[in-house]
Amino acid sequence: MLLGIDTSGAVSVAVARGELTGPAPEILQVRADERSRHHDEVLLALIDEVLTAAGIERSELTGIVVGRGPGPFTGLRVGLVSARSIAAVLGVPLHGLSSLDGLAHQALAELGSAQEGSAQEGTAHDGPVTVGVALDARRREVYHARYRREATGEVTRIAEPAVDAPAAVADELTACDILVGSGTGIYPELLPATADLVHVDAGHLLLAAAALSARGEDLSSTEPMYLRAPDAAKPTARKSALGR
Repeated sequence: MLLGIDTSGAVSVAVARGELTGPAPEILQVRADERSRHHDEVLLALIDEVLTAAGIERSELTGIVVGRGPGPFTGLRVGLVSARSIAAVLGVPLHGLSSLDGLAHQALAELGSAQEGSAQEGTAHDGPVTVGVALDARRREVYHARYRREATGEVTRIAEPAVDAPAAVADELTACDILVGSGTGIYPELLPATADLVHVDAGHLLLAAAALSARGEDLSSTEPMYLRAPDAAKPTARKSALGR
């Protein structure tokens, strides 16, 4: 049994039957709270709720998967600290991956569902598909990354996670076949969304982790992907009242 946690924007928690190796995990339950703050108040309650709904005891968990961001300092810290604590108490492996990977996986999964319907009508589109993900980074910036799914189904990240002004990355992101994420809702003129996917779904985070693990990717790091200094950065030197 796997527990997935993401706090890169909203709070999302999922539980799945299976492991990261072998067949894709079966997502049993997902819970989310889309408030951008109060992560510390809702995360543990959501974990208890999703486990209860799935009929799973914490002692049955065999692995934890956590989103590493990018995202705001406080929100990411809540998710990562909680994931590390649960994994340590239970003595189970902890795996981390970019939260953007999870949202890209969800976008491609929804496209796949739509293409199945198109195939029945004879209008399906085969071939590579590109995905742009843009999350609100505050300070009038977005966290972003780009992905490509080949006709074989293999998904690769073609642009690593970064943080920039929307105008600076609008051309490359809007050139993608799919563009999703909370940044599209804040900057719709520069980053028009192609689908209504705003926050990371922890179920798709688990499935993305399984796909990466099957490909031999190293998911051992759970260091947060802040990409820039925290908003409340500590001053480097004390200012003198005399201006010296």
